[in-house]
Amino acid sequence: MGVKRYELNEAQWSRIVPLLPDKSSDPGRTGVDNRTFVNGCLWILRSGAHWQDLPERYGKWKTVHRQFSRWCHAGVWEQVFDALTADRDNRYLTIDSTIMRAHQQAASGKEGPRIRRWGLPEVD
Repeated sequence: MGVKRYELNEAQWSRIVPLLPDKSSDPGRTGVDNRTFVNGCLWILRSGAHWQDLPERYGKWKTVHRQFSRWCHAGVWEQVFDALTADRDNRYLTIDSTIMRAHQQAASGKEGPRIRRWGLPEVD
């Protein structure tokens, strides 16, 4: 069976696997299979679905969401996406704001701290 929709192919996976935290640094049950976890996160981000709608093949949605948040705060996702965007032939690389959803309050134009998509403050 080939790569499923929204999942990383072998070349992409081999590029990011050295950037991911290994199990030795995480004594808990989470992170048993990083590839399934990453593919689950990508499924959520690319499909636009709610975390509760995560297919069971990726694990329990609360566990996946908790680990996703941990990686956000640790800066893991920033490193992963920097590595993946280095490939200019990546068909998922888009620089088009039409795919981004915004709340209606986003149109107010209030100035505030600039926050990156993953919740980490942007450095100027």
